[in-house]
Amino acid sequence: MKLQTRAVHAGDRKKPDPAIPVTTPIVTASSFAYERIETLDQVFAEEVDGYCYARYDNPTTRGLEELVADLEGGHGALATSSGMTAVLIAVQTALVDRRRSVVAANALYGATIRQLMSVFEPAGIDVRWVDVCDLAAVEAAVAEARPGCVLMETVSNPVLRVGAVDRIAEICRAAGAALVVDNTFATPLLCRPLELGASFSVHSLTKYLAGHGDVLGGVVVCDQAHYPALRALSKITGPNLGPFESYLSMRGIKTFPLRMERQCGNAVKIAAALRAHPNVAKVNYPDDPSHPDADTVRRLFPEGLFGAMISFDLRDGSRARVFEFMNRLKLVVKGTSLGDVHTMTLYPAMSSHRDLAPRQRQRMGIGDGLVRLSVGIEDSADVVADLMQALD
Repeated sequence: MKLQTRAVHAGDRKKPDPAIPVTTPIVTASSFAYERIETLDQVFAEEVDGYCYARYDNPTTRGLEELVADLEGGHGALATSSGMTAVLIAVQTALVDRRRSVVAANALYGATIRQLMSVFEPAGIDVRWVDVCDLAAVEAAVAEARPGCVLMETVSNPVLRVGAVDRIAEICRAAGAALVVDNTFATPLLCRPLELGASFSVHSLTKYLAGHGDVLGGVVVCDQAHYPALRALSKITGPNLGPFESYLSMRGIKTFPLRMERQCGNAVKIAAALRAHPNVAKVNYPDDPSHPDADTVRRLFPEGLFGAMISFDLRDGSRARVFEFMNRLKLVVKGTSLGDVHTMTLYPAMSSHRDLAPRQRQRMGIGDGLVRLSVGIEDSADVVADLMQALD
């Protein structure tokens, strides 16, 4: 079945007698009882399928996990309390029984960079940075560092570089390293990293999958080899997503392909309008034939789908100039997230990459005039009109 169909049906309609709920119910119980203690013993031992304690598993959350694993083409999934928790436990799982070393993309979400520097490095894990869009550099870094894990984003936040996931997966496989890919920006509609050879695909559920700005959550999808360790770590650390958030995420995912297709279509039109405006110096969007990763984009992404994130530099941009532009916006929401049904904008130097030194931001291509735009499902003409009046 096509992804659009699976998004509507996967994970739902389990079969308790006598009736079958048409959507997965919200189960709030923290523990589960059985008529016979022997059955509970078998559930704890994983000899029979069932539930014993909500830190281990939950019926609502399991439905969500089955749904996302199906969309990503993975063996199994773990829903977590946030996207950052998903990144954390994915890397921890990748390093089980492997060398305590990570090779990470040098262009990542700011909080991911801080997690590597403030959590993993103090724990004795070596972190090395590399341009994942330079395959020769990736190969050299992996050969030298001999990492247990390579970490990258499908589409980098916020300058929208696109690494060759399939070829990096080959480098990792040859070196015995696990590849962890944050697929939040691309979503399973554009790219499914596990099908390209990655070991883990990570999402912030908060963004495109749930899609309505009412959920904080994350999810890790992995291959069969890493799934037992992922579940074992989750039982110890308790990163679980609650049943209410799982239900909302599952409900949102049913319309995610429709939303994402609309958002991608809107983004193409909005990027074109921004490129034509004299007060915009540069637009970062993967539909551009001159994009530095255009060949990879054409090879990995479906035709006509380039994502719904745009970033652009204001001409002669500064913090004051960006604030002036944002304060003039009337329709576009000034908020710290992305992937919602409404178009949103933020200033990376102030928010997503605030904790990084200015020099580090500059090396990542995040200048003082860079604006990030998350395109929604509105009529694109209305969004363009708002952006144009704010830019004039």
